[in-house]
Amino acid sequence: MKRHPLKNVRAFRTALLKWFQQEGKSYPWRETRDPWAILVSEIMLQQTTVSAVIAHGRYEKFLQEFPDLKTIASASEDQLLKAWEGLGYYNRVRNLQKCAQAILGIYQGTFPPDSETLETLPGIGKYTAGAISSFAFEQAAPIVDSNIARVLARLFDFHEPIDRTVGQKQIWHWAGELLDPKAPRLFNSAIMELGQTYCSPRHPSCQSCPVHDFCQTREPMSLPIKKPRKQFLQVEEHALFLVKKDQLLLTRETGPRRKGFWHLPLRSADEVSHLEISATHRYTITHHKVTLSLYSISENQLPGGQNKDEQFHPLKNLDELPLPSPIRRVINKACESLTNSCS
Repeated sequence: MKRHPLKNVRAFRTALLKWFQQEGKSYPWRETRDPWAILVSEIMLQQTTVSAVIAHGRYEKFLQEFPDLKTIASASEDQLLKAWEGLGYYNRVRNLQKCAQAILGIYQGTFPPDSETLETLPGIGKYTAGAISSFAFEQAAPIVDSNIARVLARLFDFHEPIDRTVGQKQIWHWAGELLDPKAPRLFNSAIMELGQTYCSPRHPSCQSCPVHDFCQTREPMSLPIKKPRKQFLQVEEHALFLVKKDQLLLTRETGPRRKGFWHLPLRSADEVSHLEISATHRYTITHHKVTLSLYSISENQLPGGQNKDEQFHPLKNLDELPLPSPIRRVINKACESLTNSCS
């Protein structure tokens, strides 16, 4: 006979916390109560995997460059984008700067501890507000991310879409009811990690799950229910690779996806129809699957001439420029084929 998690809430909390204290993973952001460091981690982990954030020490390097609110508040856009390179969804780092500026301006640099006030800051939603409040200040604030939503949908055998208003309201209600008010930091970390491990999307380990006795569903793989996913848009890009006197021609991005970044100059299919493709690259960004055709050309082959927003940059300085990771890889591959090194 299954025990209902709310009717046996103390036993549920005890089982979950006992497991987490024995098996919980150690991440850099779990070793601090600094609200700034916790905010950085939460913004980084939005729509980015833990492994991607940990890779190459991105979290630590970012905090080394921006150790506090003041350093990021006064940073240039180039500094922000370069520090965030490889993490994607670059408006997140812009919002991080706006949030730091707001805390400095409104609260004299002191984070408000309660989630309701935190949620009024730029770039901070309900989840992030609860995370800062519980992880930094030990406030009894529930949180719901994709991992926790999945755990709760299975735990309560919930068959409504969790990403619609009614479903969201119910999931957040359960998160608040289950939360241990005496150990919110530990509890929120534990239920999140449960979703990352035993209650994973494709391979749940139900029999060994520490709260197996409380789980109401018999078909975990059918849950949670979500709205249909957005279809990927197929995009074709025709990019130019033009090096003159050890300088590479680049253009500044102005579109919504990668505003502020440098990119290889783009032309229409008609404008490059007379050129030979030197390489083809494929990459995915947000909901776009991009096929990039690269054309290595000389200056007299530049279709339409040099545009006003296109500039030559020394090859040796490319590491200092904010470049989208896929475009940096394209450039590095093209550089390998040149007689002269791009380093």
